[in-house]
Amino acid sequence: MATAKKAPAKKAAPAKKATTKSAPAAKKAAPAKKRAVNAAFMKPLTPSAALAAVVGAKPLARTEVVKQLWVYIKKQKLQDATNKRNINADAKLKEVFGKAQVTMFEMAGLIGKHLS
Repeated sequence: MATAKKAPAKKAAPAKKATTKSAPAAKKAAPAKKRAVNAAFMKPLTPSAALAAVVGAKPLARTEVVKQLWVYIKKQKLQDATNKRNINADAKLKEVFGKAQVTMFEMAGLIGKHLS
């Protein structure tokens, strides 16, 4: 008859000793600093004729151009149904992007060519 061997008992980890120094986590949190806005993103730029057909002809900041593009994309239902990160270009956007489908990550780089 075989007898089952017992697993050796595990030793408990030694408790950490308390120190008299205060831990760094106990420091008071510094007040949150307001982020500085990058002036290059906020500079109004004039869109090209192809881009102006989508977002309008008045000068806009890069961030506003991207917002206006997303408004147009959602209004026209141009997001790909299976992969929402892809944008299916209609006739107006095809002039801006240069191809029939782009990812949302490519979009910002492609519109940079149309801003001056």
